[in-house]
Amino acid sequence: MSIMSRFTRDASGVAAIEFAIIAPFFLAVMFTMVAWGLYLGATHSVQQIAADTARAAIAGLSASERNALASAYIGAMKPGEFALINQKKLNVLVEDDKVRPNQFTVKLTYDASDLPIWNLMTFALPDSIIARSATIRIGGA
Repeated sequence: MSIMSRFTRDASGVAAIEFAIIAPFFLAVMFTMVAWGLYLGATHSVQQIAADTARAAIAGLSASERNALASAYIGAMKPGEFALINQKKLNVLVEDDKVRPNQFTVKLTYDASDLPIWNLMTFALPDSIIARSATIRIGGA
């Protein structure tokens, strides 16, 4: 029996070879799913903080007072209140809506470069800056 015919009939080690071929791709897909999950969780937290900040800022009578209330709300957040969010990396901006004078917008930007996802072996990930906003009407209906 020749060596070549024995090699084609012997099935020992096939599972190890298949694992070696498929495992890197499988691990990359799994790490990418975990990274996107963490990123989307952080994005959701930033959006929730923007909405809460807008509700806190509505008590202000002027744009500068609303900005001060929004900054105070961000500063008063307890560490760890929102998972994955470091409040020191949150930037808040409150602006009156230029199109609708009875509304204002709270814009938050968050530098997510400290998230552990950037060190994972992943496919494409979005920008490390998360920007979200919440618009609220002044004075009700």
